Amino acid sequence: MGSAGEPAGEPVEKRVTWAELYFDLVFVFAITQVSGLLHHHHDWAGVARALVVFVPVYWCWVGTTVQANIRDVDNARDRLGILAVGLTGLVMALAVPGAYGSRGVLLGAGYWAARVVLLLLLVRVPGVWRGPYGVGVLVSGPLLVVGGLLPEGPRVWLWALAALCDLSAPLVFRRRLADVSYHPAHMPERFALFLLVALGESIVGIGATAAAARLDAAELLAVTAAFTISAGLWWQYFVYAADAMHHAVVVADSRRDVVRRVFQYGHLALVAGVIAVAVGFGETVADPRRALGAGSVALLYGGCGLYLLTFGYTRWMMFRSVATTRLGAAAVVLALAPVMVRWPAITALLALAVVLVALNVVEHLRVARAARVEAGGAGRGTAGEAVGGTVGGTAGGAVGDPVVGGPV
Repeated sequence: MGSAGEPAGEPVEKRVTWAELYFDLVFVFAITQVSGLLHHHHDWAGVARALVVFVPVYWCWVGTTVQANIRDVDNARDRLGILAVGLTGLVMALAVPGAYGSRGVLLGAGYWAARVVLLLLLVRVPGVWRGPYGVGVLVSGPLLVVGGLLPEGPRVWLWALAALCDLSAPLVFRRRLADVSYHPAHMPERFALFLLVALGESIVGIGATAAAARLDAAELLAVTAAFTISAGLWWQYFVYAADAMHHAVVVADSRRDVVRRVFQYGHLALVAGVIAVAVGFGETVADPRRALGAGSVALLYGGCGLYLLTFGYTRWMMFRSVATTRLGAAAVVLALAPVMVRWPAITALLALAVVLVALNVVEHLRVARAARVEAGGAGRGTAGEAVGGTVGGTAGGAVGDPVVGGPV
């Protein structure tokens, strides 16, 4: 395989296969299950328990996506392999509600089986055992199974250790992964689709709650505000960041590092933030007139704040530039959170919707202005430098905060 950062000899553009899209349907259900776990326990301990369960679910998806990126999976053997991992993902999703009860071993066994299948699909790759796939089979998988046999307290700690092993494996084996040749179009598309799945959960959080309500004026206003928030989160990623992510992979000196930092790590935070917001919707739309508790506000505002802060991280990782507008908006959101504990839920939704709409308007104006400057011949910098460039202004490349501060 060629160097991960060399554009020369670029392979034919790789597209997402139908098998991968079908595979994603399992994780639609899995995210719903994780959201349900968080809905019932959304204090700090509940958030930690939900995150510990979510990491292996997410990492199972990541492992399959990387495998599909570096290989041609449009054949019978790999299709069956992807479907097998999908079955193990379904088992994990079914185990999530009882993960800290009688289904702990089932969760661990499902994950371990997924990692074994993925390793077998890549068994012909030299040294695959000495990398993230080997860690899943030899370390994190067994830890999850053993953890499922323990009481809840030790179980959380052992599962947290397993999650740490998985998340650190790409960093620990960074040099060994240097020769992996990533397809620059496929990887951004896959992670964008996964974020879209998470955003779909926010729509479910709105609709499932509202469907059982009276739908009077206050509740319809709450639905409108919640949808505006969800659409605002979508806008931040898919209008200003998706193409920037693709651009960053194409021009990166080391695609391996972009994939690890921006996709594998950055999207974990993005999806976690969206899940928290989705659960928050379920708490607010149900009864928009009552005041929210601290836990519900933390989910709604904390999830949105995490989502926006992650853009600051990804922009810096991609372009070494500060996402001032998004970091500023995140600061406003987090500052408003303690205030909103005493106000009705409808107020909390409307305030958050106003912040996101204002952020998107400001970024739109900045991108439009930068595009006009370049069109007039006064633009400077390249699409990856966050100061100019038609790619950033029109396709999400990197003009100002909106683009480079995208989802990655």
